[in-house]
Amino acid sequence: MKLIQIKHLIWLILIPLGLIKCGQRGTLTGGPKDSIPPVLINANPKLNTTQFDKDEIRLTFDEFITLKSVNTQLVVSPPLEAGSYTVYPRTGASKRVVIEIQDTLIPNTTYTFNFGESIADNNEGNILPLFTYVLSTGDFIDSLGLSGRVVDAFDINPVSNLSLQLYPVDSTFSDSTIYNQKPLYIANTLDTIVYQFQNLKAGEYHIIALDDAGGNYLFDQNADKIGFLERNIQLPKDSVIDLRIFREIPDFSWASPQYINNNLIYLGYYGEHIDQKMEMISEVPETYESIITKPNETDTLFYWFKGAELDSLKFRYPQKDTILTRNVRFIESIEDSLVIEKITGSTLHLGSKFEIGANRPIVKIDTSKVVLKDVDTVSVSFDMQITENKHSVLLDFEITPNDNYKLELHSGAIEDFFGSVNDSIVFNARTISTEDYGTINVTVINDSESPYILELIDSRGETQRTIREVTEDDSYAIENLLPGTYFLRIIKDMNQNGKWDTGNYLQKIQPEEVIYYPDTLELRANWEFNEIFNVGQIDLRSQDSATDEGRN
Repeated sequence: MKLIQIKHLIWLILIPLGLIKCGQRGTLTGGPKDSIPPVLINANPKLNTTQFDKDEIRLTFDEFITLKSVNTQLVVSPPLEAGSYTVYPRTGASKRVVIEIQDTLIPNTTYTFNFGESIADNNEGNILPLFTYVLSTGDFIDSLGLSGRVVDAFDINPVSNLSLQLYPVDSTFSDSTIYNQKPLYIANTLDTIVYQFQNLKAGEYHIIALDDAGGNYLFDQNADKIGFLERNIQLPKDSVIDLRIFREIPDFSWASPQYINNNLIYLGYYGEHIDQKMEMISEVPETYESIITKPNETDTLFYWFKGAELDSLKFRYPQKDTILTRNVRFIESIEDSLVIEKITGSTLHLGSKFEIGANRPIVKIDTSKVVLKDVDTVSVSFDMQITENKHSVLLDFEITPNDNYKLELHSGAIEDFFGSVNDSIVFNARTISTEDYGTINVTVINDSESPYILELIDSRGETQRTIREVTEDDSYAIENLLPGTYFLRIIKDMNQNGKWDTGNYLQKIQPEEVIYYPDTLELRANWEFNEIFNVGQIDLRSQDSATDEGRN
């Protein structure tokens, strides 16, 4: 009896406790979050099928999927014409991807459908990376591969979604092929600097990389960047090929002149303007005067004129084997007057120059009408000169830290091409402490006797310093730098013209080599870095861990 009573007592204690526990509030978690990408459970026809003669491919997955950016992510090799196939679902979710083929495929050829990162599950968005479906219209699946890296020949920032193109080298292949014929095989870098061809036939090929602006697999010199190998490749002998893409200087040609007002016409052009001639051939009075300026890094010349009442001007351009004539008719004129503005910001940095600009060509300055004073209102001596483009003036003087400068331009200090002068105007600028700047000391270890240019660029890719004069010990102090992120690069200046030169496909000229220092420099105020730039080190642009998979 005592034992039974004890058991009853235990139950009387446990039951209320259980009821209390059941009455407590809680949160339903729904289990762990799904992180598994979709799984292909059926393909019709099957993967790696041969003797393919269907007009439809069906791929079934274990869950509902969506297609994201399939128009750009899906790469079909050999390429199919736009409109010759359709991929479903276009919108919404489905467990099945259907490819309808409206075109006739090439006989005895292996086709690869690389979906990139376009397939994702509908609920969590888990991506099925680089899913590939392969078929052959012949008796077997080609199995050779080719991979490599593609970097920009000059810029530090990688270019994504590059098209890699292979052309069979046969009796029909020539240098013009890439301009008017599509390749046999294509691959894509997607969001990396890495490409990989699969399922290739053995043979001799020509390879290029394109930043294909038109998406047509044809090289357009005016729009596309290109990278190429001077020699043809042999499969299976070649397995890894790295390329550098660059923008060619387009063949020079004049654009149609554009009327701006009764004193200004824009003369646009394509390519690089060096000694290309043009002339104004209208009949004008002896009082007529003109001047040409190029105010910025644009593909436009400014043609300024005065001294005649006209309703049009005619220009003649020698172009290739012909001479073009263009007539510019004047329309309603836009009023224009001389405007002077300060180009230098509110802070005048040590080692720089005070710059003021004008909207019209400057032809004369009167330094007797210019006064520069410091924080103590003491006059500061200076040199003043008109820049080559005639649209700005530089004041060169000894700039001291923790100072304030006041520039007074009295009336008539600046005169433009039309005889207009400035009204009195005052500009102010201040300097900061030397402790607000940092310094980067660089010693270059060059791997050859070739001349080079050392450049410092900021996080926006803009060049902050350029050093063209090589020292005996290859050591340089880059001073008065604002805090920020910086990169160093070496340009191998093979022709010693003081600038980077791009390449040319038809002339088989590669761009001059550019090497980026392998480390990013995070400079703080009052800091000083001491860096050794060994030109033989790994280029910062090529440091991509994902690229090593295809190299092992």
